[in-house]
Amino acid sequence: MKCYEAVWEIFNECANNQMRDVFFEEIETDDIEDWLHRKFKGKELTFERSVLADGTILYDIDASGIKQRYSFTEI
Repeated sequence: MKCYEAVWEIFNECANNQMRDVFFEEIETDDIEDWLHRKFKGKELTFERSVLADGTILYDIDASGIKQRYSFTEI
């Protein structure tokens, strides 16, 4: 299994509030997309995947209308 530092950002869509919730954790998985589906079980989930030049894997997520982002950096 690979080990990743995962950064989870939940974007605040409230007017006049530009802050976002940010959470950090270490996860172990061989399949990030399966891990995301289990994380958001019961939610309507769509996402777009991109990979940065440094190897960080980004997922821009819509989970039942809530905009979020997960970034995974292998450690």
